[in-house]
Amino acid sequence: MQNKLENGLLLDKNGQLNQAGYSTSLIKEYHRSQIKAAGYRIKEWDYYLIHNQDYGIALTVADNSYIGVVSVSFLDFRKKTYITESKMIPFTFGKLKLPSSSVSGDIEVIRKDALFSFKHEGKGRRLRVRFDNFKGNDAFECDIVLFDEPDDSMVIATPFAEDKKAFYYNQKINCMKAVGCFSIGEKKYTFEPKNALGLLDWGRGVWTFKNTWYWGSASGYVNGESFGFNIGYGFGDTSAATENMLFYKGKAHKLDQVIFYIPEKKGELDYLSPWKFTSNDNRFEMDFQPIIDRKDYVKVLMIKTDQHQVFGYFNGKVTLNDGTDLEIKDFLGFAERVENHW
Repeated sequence: MQNKLENGLLLDKNGQLNQAGYSTSLIKEYHRSQIKAAGYRIKEWDYYLIHNQDYGIALTVADNSYIGVVSVSFLDFRKKTYITESKMIPFTFGKLKLPSSSVSGDIEVIRKDALFSFKHEGKGRRLRVRFDNFKGNDAFECDIVLFDEPDDSMVIATPFAEDKKAFYYNQKINCMKAVGCFSIGEKKYTFEPKNALGLLDWGRGVWTFKNTWYWGSASGYVNGESFGFNIGYGFGDTSAATENMLFYKGKAHKLDQVIFYIPEKKGELDYLSPWKFTSNDNRFEMDFQPIIDRKDYVKVLMIKTDQHQVFGYFNGKVTLNDGTDLEIKDFLGFAERVENHW
């Protein structure tokens, strides 16, 4: 079942989802003030990934209520290396004022040792970041504009079966063109629109304490046309709709179920060995060759996060809504498994 969302408020007077399902635009209105769950359960974030075939950066601002996070990652696909640095902001509880929509509203976090500014300017999004001591004494700085946002994106409103006041409202925007530059110390890198693309993961919700999610995404070009995909599960009860979707020439093509097969070695998940992906409708069949496991593990008392965001190359076939098959060859993207106790 793939239930389409209708216009209206995301939550009812009891703080429960009015409707579960998917859309290709942000048509439900989210308001933090309408949440009826405990304040420490609210999680909000904006995550941007910008990359070309050689390197990429990820920028995060998250307000997870009892802890806020600003984070930068640098990914070198040629050397198969990465750097991730984060700064924690305790007891934010909405103080970061993340906007209630991705369509409007800006983010600005200013600290002595960091500046994160995500703003709408004209028909684009301008991302400016300064992060001191990113690599030793070297600072990270960037000024990037994302533009040419596609007509369609992946939007899903998902409940959690174990808690009626828990939900996840999420938008993923693939295949935005990117222009600008970033630097690490004296080393400068540039993004050109002809080969650099951006992704936004916009998430708002009330989460249960323990969960494990799987997410994959990629943006690039196939046959000279923009192509991307979003796949995943574990973000709640997806019986009303999944978040699996292809994007070709700016238009969405809805998929049903996609399963991640992560190899094991000696009883442990082996993230850097080849993965497989398959779908129940045979419209997403992929092999995945990892090159970077961007991993992070934090445990403080009962709080834990175990993250593996694995970058690599997809090879296989997808099928559009009209039955057209596209061959996917050496297509850069990522797939991740994240376990949270939060």
